[in-house]
Amino acid sequence: MAYMMPNERLKWLTLCAAVVVLASVGNTLAANPADSDQKGPVFLKEPTNRIDFSNSTGAEIECKSSGNPMPEIIWIRSDGTAVGDVPGLRQISSDGKLVFPPFRAEDYRQEVHAQVYACLARNQFGSIISRDVHVRAVVQQFYESEVNNEYVIRGNSAVLKCSIPSFVADFVQVVSWQDEEGQLYGTLEDQQGTDGKYLVLPSGELHIREVGPEDGYKSYQCRTKHRLTGETRLSATKGRLVITEPIGSVPPKINNINDKFQLMQVKLSQNFAMQCPGQAYPVPVVRWYKFIEGTTRKQAVVLNDRVKQVSGTLIIKDAVVEDSGKYLCVVNNSVGGESVETVLTVTAPLSAKIDPPTQTIDFGRPAVFTCQYTGNPIKTVSWMKDGKAMGHSEPVLRIESVKKEDKGMYQCFVRNDQESAEASAELKLGGRFDPPVIRQAFQEETMEPGPSVFLKCVAGGNPTPEISWELDGKKIANNDRFQVGQYVTVNGDVVSYLNITSVHANDGGLYKCIAKSKVGVAEHSAKLNVYGLPYIRQMEKKAIVAGETLMVTCPVAGYPIDSIVWERDNRALPINRKQKVFPNGTLIIENVERNSDQATYTCVAKNQEGYSARGSLEVQVMVPPKITPFDFGEEPTNVEDSVSVTCLISSGDLPIDIEWLFNDYGISSYSGISVVKNGKRSSILGIDNVQARHAGKYSCKVKNHAAAVNYTAELIVNVPPRWILEPTDKAFAQGSDAKVECKADGFPKPQVTWKKAVGDTPGEYKDLKKSDNIRVEEGTLHIDNIQKTNEGYYLCEAINGIGSGLSAVIMVSVQAPPEFTEKLRNQTARRGEPAVLQCEAKGEKPIGILWNMNNMRLDPKNDNRYTIREEILSAGVMSSLSIKRTERSDSALFTCVATNAFGSDDASINMIVQEVPEMPYALKVLDKSGRSVQLSWAQPYDGNSPLNRYIIEFKRSRASWDEIDRVMVPGHTTEAQVQKLSPATTYNIRIVAENEIGSSQSSEAVTIITAEEAPSGKPQNIKVEPVNQTTLRVTWKPPARSDWNGEILGYYVGYKLSNTNSSYIFETINFITEEGKEHNLELNNLRVYTQYSVVIQAFNKIGAGPLSDEEKQFTAEGTPSQPPSDTACTTLTSQTIRVSWVSPPLESANGVIKTYKVVYAPSDEWYDETKRHYKKTASSDTVLHGLKKYTNYTMQVLATTAGGDGVRSVPIHCQTEPDVPEAPTDVKALVMGNAAILVSWRPPAQPNGIITQYTVYSKAEGAETETKTQKVPHYQMSFEATELEKNKPYEFWVTASTTIGEGQQSKSIVAMPSDQVPAKIASFDDTFTATFKEDAKMPCLAVGAPQPEITWKIKGVEFSANDRMRLLPDGSLLIKSVNRQDAGDYSCHAENSIAKDSITHKLIVLAPPQSPHVTLSATTTDALTVRLKPHEGDTAPLHGYTLHYKPEFGEWETAEVSVDSQKHNIENLLCGSRYQVYATGFNNIGAGEASDILNTRTKGQKPKLPEKPRFIEVSSNSVSLHFKAWKDGGCPMSHFVVESKKRDQLEWNQISNNVKPDNNYVVLDLEPATWYNLRITAHNSAGFTVAEYDFATLTVTGGTIAPLDDGMGHGNVHARIPMPAWMPEWLDLNFMVPLIATVVVVAVGICVVCVALSRRRSDDMRGGQKDVYYDVVYNQTMGPGATLDKRRPDLRDELGYIAPPNRKLPPVPGSNYNTCDRIKRGRGGLRSNHSTWDPRRNPNLYEELKAPPVPMHGNANIYGHGGHAHGNVECHYRHPGMEDEICPYATFHLLGFREEMDPTKAMNFQTFPHQNGHTPVPGHAGTMLPPGHPGHVHSRSGSQSMPRANRYQRKNSQGGQSSIYTPAPEYDDPANCAEEDQYRRYTRVNSQGGSLYSGPGPEYDDPANCAPEEDQYGSQYGGPYGQPYDHYGSRGSMGRRSIGSARNPGNGSPEPPPPPPRNHDMSNSSFNDSKESNEISEAECDRDHGPRGNYGAVKRSPQPKDQRTTEEMRKLIERNEAGPKQLQLQQTNGAGFTAYDTMAV
Repeated sequence: MAYMMPNERLKWLTLCAAVVVLASVGNTLAANPADSDQKGPVFLKEPTNRIDFSNSTGAEIECKSSGNPMPEIIWIRSDGTAVGDVPGLRQISSDGKLVFPPFRAEDYRQEVHAQVYACLARNQFGSIISRDVHVRAVVQQFYESEVNNEYVIRGNSAVLKCSIPSFVADFVQVVSWQDEEGQLYGTLEDQQGTDGKYLVLPSGELHIREVGPEDGYKSYQCRTKHRLTGETRLSATKGRLVITEPIGSVPPKINNINDKFQLMQVKLSQNFAMQCPGQAYPVPVVRWYKFIEGTTRKQAVVLNDRVKQVSGTLIIKDAVVEDSGKYLCVVNNSVGGESVETVLTVTAPLSAKIDPPTQTIDFGRPAVFTCQYTGNPIKTVSWMKDGKAMGHSEPVLRIESVKKEDKGMYQCFVRNDQESAEASAELKLGGRFDPPVIRQAFQEETMEPGPSVFLKCVAGGNPTPEISWELDGKKIANNDRFQVGQYVTVNGDVVSYLNITSVHANDGGLYKCIAKSKVGVAEHSAKLNVYGLPYIRQMEKKAIVAGETLMVTCPVAGYPIDSIVWERDNRALPINRKQKVFPNGTLIIENVERNSDQATYTCVAKNQEGYSARGSLEVQVMVPPKITPFDFGEEPTNVEDSVSVTCLISSGDLPIDIEWLFNDYGISSYSGISVVKNGKRSSILGIDNVQARHAGKYSCKVKNHAAAVNYTAELIVNVPPRWILEPTDKAFAQGSDAKVECKADGFPKPQVTWKKAVGDTPGEYKDLKKSDNIRVEEGTLHIDNIQKTNEGYYLCEAINGIGSGLSAVIMVSVQAPPEFTEKLRNQTARRGEPAVLQCEAKGEKPIGILWNMNNMRLDPKNDNRYTIREEILSAGVMSSLSIKRTERSDSALFTCVATNAFGSDDASINMIVQEVPEMPYALKVLDKSGRSVQLSWAQPYDGNSPLNRYIIEFKRSRASWDEIDRVMVPGHTTEAQVQKLSPATTYNIRIVAENEIGSSQSSEAVTIITAEEAPSGKPQNIKVEPVNQTTLRVTWKPPARSDWNGEILGYYVGYKLSNTNSSYIFETINFITEEGKEHNLELNNLRVYTQYSVVIQAFNKIGAGPLSDEEKQFTAEGTPSQPPSDTACTTLTSQTIRVSWVSPPLESANGVIKTYKVVYAPSDEWYDETKRHYKKTASSDTVLHGLKKYTNYTMQVLATTAGGDGVRSVPIHCQTEPDVPEAPTDVKALVMGNAAILVSWRPPAQPNGIITQYTVYSKAEGAETETKTQKVPHYQMSFEATELEKNKPYEFWVTASTTIGEGQQSKSIVAMPSDQVPAKIASFDDTFTATFKEDAKMPCLAVGAPQPEITWKIKGVEFSANDRMRLLPDGSLLIKSVNRQDAGDYSCHAENSIAKDSITHKLIVLAPPQSPHVTLSATTTDALTVRLKPHEGDTAPLHGYTLHYKPEFGEWETAEVSVDSQKHNIENLLCGSRYQVYATGFNNIGAGEASDILNTRTKGQKPKLPEKPRFIEVSSNSVSLHFKAWKDGGCPMSHFVVESKKRDQLEWNQISNNVKPDNNYVVLDLEPATWYNLRITAHNSAGFTVAEYDFATLTVTGGTIAPLDDGMGHGNVHARIPMPAWMPEWLDLNFMVPLIATVVVVAVGICVVCVALSRRRSDDMRGGQKDVYYDVVYNQTMGPGATLDKRRPDLRDELGYIAPPNRKLPPVPGSNYNTCDRIKRGRGGLRSNHSTWDPRRNPNLYEELKAPPVPMHGNANIYGHGGHAHGNVECHYRHPGMEDEICPYATFHLLGFREEMDPTKAMNFQTFPHQNGHTPVPGHAGTMLPPGHPGHVHSRSGSQSMPRANRYQRKNSQGGQSSIYTPAPEYDDPANCAEEDQYRRYTRVNSQGGSLYSGPGPEYDDPANCAPEEDQYGSQYGGPYGQPYDHYGSRGSMGRRSIGSARNPGNGSPEPPPPPPRNHDMSNSSFNDSKESNEISEAECDRDHGPRGNYGAVKRSPQPKDQRTTEEMRKLIERNEAGPKQLQLQQTNGAGFTAYDTMAV
């Protein structure tokens, strides 16, 4: 036998041991399970994305994580390498922080200080990495910011930039701007809004709006702050605006080409601004649009609180991601346009989260992690596991089958260019993942035979492993000596043991324990040596596959063994190289072969004594099959060829199994394939007809006992191309991304190519050129943004060399919507010239083109000036819009809209029609001195061509306009100074405007005169008396006459709360002309019982005099508005309660509290007012006496003043104390037998507390026996006295007791025991009160012997038991669930053979009330009165009613009604509406049933139509609507809607949708001589009424046009003249001759009048022979914004006539009669329906409306028909001794009073005096009367004018003085001068230096205020200007004003000029004293109750001596003898109409 070499044996043993140790170590590690609380790392504090720091500060970056065990923190670079310390520059602290200490600039190192770091946290369960940390150290460097000059065109907005050097730009930001005066301009967050001139944009620029010349003198600096160092500094340079004056028009332009396309990135929630840096002149309009995402369509940016536009800059606050997108800003003016594109990205912070954050997955199961992220934008998503990239970039990570190595930490990273974010999650392995591990095992052992052996193995794992045992490789089974057992310990380990009973030498060997589960195997082996002879156990036959290695160990027992050898055929092994034998008995044979190695091998074991043992092993070698390779040939097979292959097994043991597979599946199912077996070792596969489906892998699988093998060959089949997806014809919308798929398969894979046909027909094709928008990807043709040029035939070809290939031709058509190449352009034309506008649209035909003008459809049929022609072009359509003669209205945005089947497009042409400017208006004087005058005016319409200059023309008043001087002024200004004037001279001044086209007409002239002074004296004899709680009456007398300094116009009465610092509130009172007459004023709406201080000052036309001394007074006392507080009550005794309280707060007492009232009543009677008691006291507490004992009381306290009772306090409650009770009410003693008596009683009427017991006293009568007492519980009402002596009388009485003590004793009753016991009832007659639905029990306790029979009667009817009522054993009657019908009398009868007895109970049922009776008593328009009656069947007292009511379409409302109220008013209801009403009652049980619903309605109807003549008043270019003519149907009108249209138009134009009732309204801008339709919708609460009217405007000369017959003879069909009225008439002689004749007659008439007037001059009314006072007038045409301050001393004396503020005369433009003519309708003076006005015609065109009569003093005639002898309706107003109207000598500009009229069309009409004998009123120039009336012309000189309103609403485009007037919502009829508070208001808003009027304002709010104004001007000139304040409503013409502040515009009183401001600069005053504070003045004192004037009655002068007849007065004035006194008297109590426009009378 051959032995191994010792060293070789040692080597193998070492190798085996190492393998075992490594296996056990690995198993031990794998088997340690993670505890449940252990977890991987998670970041607690993750560093931010960016860390910027200064080198002077350094930085610490903190990174904290949690986990179990605690993770280790490591800092790494972006490439994953670890970061170490760099001395002095970078260190990692012990707690994981990355620290960068401060460093010197020269120590900066880029790899340290500009690096991307990350923080890595790891423990044994995994690793995680933080987001990228971009560290940037900034070395402090000196920097300076600069502000450069900005060049800007005047009127545009400027943006000043703060230039910051690029190296610090990331860290420095602008915090504020300042100018050279230190004025700070803060950022957007600091400022309240975006409305100011200066605005610092979020990006730091300074935005300055509407730059003017004054802005060029300021310089600006920016202040910046370094966010790292905190250092702030001002810019090194100051920037200023360089303002350029435009020369002509400048189109918008963008100076910097880079500004035309901008990219912006802002953070979420930041504020930012997008700029549109275009400048132009005129100032452009900027509009912002946003493109709809993914399209080329755009929509206007919606402006709101978050998105604002300031000039051209778009400011967005709190950016949201939805703001991202592409924006377009379009800049346009009349010259051109420009645009800027901005792409905005709003970035939102990135954040990520993995769901789920941890998951535990079992082996083999799937796991899914989802990365949820937010933020914008997101560029990439990536995943890492334990800090290593996974290469996965989807949001969802899925692991199909979890393995052991999959456990750990997973991270999802989201990134963009700026930042990154990460989230982590942990994957844990499930519990079945612990492989087996041997925890404890047996060791090698040597022993003697005999004893038992115990071998133990302990293993652990999850799942629990199974342990098996082997001996020398053979499994040990239990037998009589070998026992294997195992158990599981509490901690899950398996303990297995092997017991060998009395071990033998043969039991020795290698024992092995194997622990096995499905997740692993662990084993342990060791030898057991038993002393004995050698022994070899039997070895089984060993089968092995040829080629493998045989390894077998000889199973030897016995010990010690000296040698083990292997033999074959008695030869010791090894006998060749393949064999190896080891000393431990192991035999190894490598590469076994059947021929050489199949044999029987023998193992021989010997010991030293020479004993040996042998054992044999038979080895069988099996040969596996071997397949001879096969294939299908080198070349691919063609379709329809035939092929075959043979699978031949060259060697291998039989039997052999052969099987064929196709692509790993059995081939039986594949048709066309045959398999033929050829002998035992071969099989043939054949395919007769090869098809494409046969291509694939064919495997021959061979199997025998030794092994299974296979061989595979691939059959490749050449297949010609076949369509998978054949392309078809496609159509695409132009601009879309086209995609045409073309897919084919075959073998080899076909190549797919696309070609395009040459030309328009298929046939010849050429390759597609590769371009940006055309590409082919995997056979799919992509055409991005497809255009018409891409249309045509396309060929798709698929070729693979097999066959001819495939091809398909398709048509790709492009459906192009129309497109305009030019979207917007400007086009100019001169007015009156023709123009052609052209639009060319390209796209699919047919294309329809429509034209819009200012977004309204343009229809040439409606206006024959327009003609539209279309021309079909090859690529589209050209549409031309021709305008025959351009008009101003053609300045508009014309839009052509092209539409075809595939879409639409539009293009716009900004048409600018240029003409000469209009005349300047609103010329007024701002300031003047002796030699100069400062003028201002409003810039007129510039004719769409910039104004070049203004020419101011001025002359002396007596000179003609041929002798004038001129001043030239630049066209951009609206103010100028005229110098070198002579002092004290009257000048006329006018102005002309010029542009490139020509010059305007001259404006109206203004005139200058000198001024007066303010009064110097105080008013005298001032008294203030209280009238009532809210009113004080103030009386006073004028100052001394010498202190007037002119004519006093009135007084300012100021009042305020005494002892406060508040300003005085001023009322204005007109002056009373009567000598010595006291003035008085009632101050209303004051606080109750409050002391007020009153001052008075007089004023004249210049201003106000000194304030009087303060007078103080209290208003009358009122009632307290708050109740006494802290009300409390305390019970004193059983009949007294103390009530205390605290006085109401002093401020709420409203007077002196005299007494207090205490209202009290028992709480259960509180609801009944009649049972309440009242006690008065002056102190703050009182004691209430005589109360009921032990009763709950309710109390209220109120305070009383001289004004009455105040508010009651909240009710309080107290209970009186208990007392001893009264005596029991009644007692009975009934014999029960010969020794017993039953005593019963009724409780006391007043228990005065809670009864605790009753005491029954008994005493034998007569004898001196003691009295017996017996206590009885309080609930027992009877007592049986026993053990009495028969036939002996006994006396009984009863007392009741409370906790206080025993009460009074009842009456005594005597009874005597007896054998005879008659039937008696112990109970008493009683009244029982039961509550509805509860149970009631009525007692009937009876005695008697024999036992009496008890019966009950209910309401007289015998009782029979039923479900609800039954008789109880004690005789009581029980009623369940009482109802109302149970109420009544119940009698109980007891009867036996001796006697009978009865009692009667009354049952009262307390139930909720039944339905009350509700009837309608009365109705009004806003109220219903209902009568309420309770139901007759109610028993419980009613406490009150709840009334329910609702309108037909509304919600239910309720009202509480007291029980005493017979009637109740339901108020504040809608007029004329249906209502439903019902009522319910309530008592202390609850609310009752509802009454029937009452259906009713309030009075009132819809508005009723007026008669047309009373409603409509027509002129040539306007129509006046008299809304008072409408009848309201009983329900007040709410508003009117006014619509109009030309008669031949279809569309209605809404003029106004909120016209207030009682207004006169003027519809302006109508064309003369045109038929119109008017639609009025009148609304009130009852509904609305629609009325339609036809009317024709008058001709230019005031005539009417003839009606066109409508076929019915009505004459109201109008044929519209297509051309303007001027052109054909001028050419028509029929028109020219009358016109020229009329002009000549009028001119001659005027000359005659002037000559007559100039000769009639008389002495100065003040005493000299002069012109009447002055013959010069301030003839200013007061346009909008032109009212002058009437208090400035430097203006007063110069302005002879100043139009009163806010006077509106309802206009009748184009007519020849004034206000008075409209009243005198009784005869003459009116136009007919369809001819030029003939004054001699009698019939009325407009019916007069009757005005309510106004009482007159004296025998004044109320105007009306037949008011005078000749039937003339006169204009009545009274001055002493006179009756007249506004008529004489009045010149009117008959213009509109709401909308502005065209100044060029204003027509002045002067009136002349009345004829003598018919109008006895001297002193006026009269109306130009109709011919035929006798008349007398008064000779007077002087010019008269009325203020003029501006026709055009205009917005100033360039710095000019412009005014837009918009009536405020509360405007009313301006003709109603003072009758009601109906007036319109104007306020002003500046627009580039001009005045823009809109809304209510602080100035003269009341155009109805005639009287004080006319007195200001009238009295000074001796004109008969009365003061009609008697008729001014609640309080004459008074106004309120709080000094120095804007007054409430809603004040309801008419108001004169305000008092002067106190203690502040006049120039800043909010009063009417500068160009910023001008009001409209229009003569409008038409005090009209009807549609046109109601001229109220006039009081006569109280002094008879001063009264003169009208005839006398006329003569006096003709001789100039009516002196000043007479004129003063005329002012006294005048209540009529004042001619404001009459001058120099």
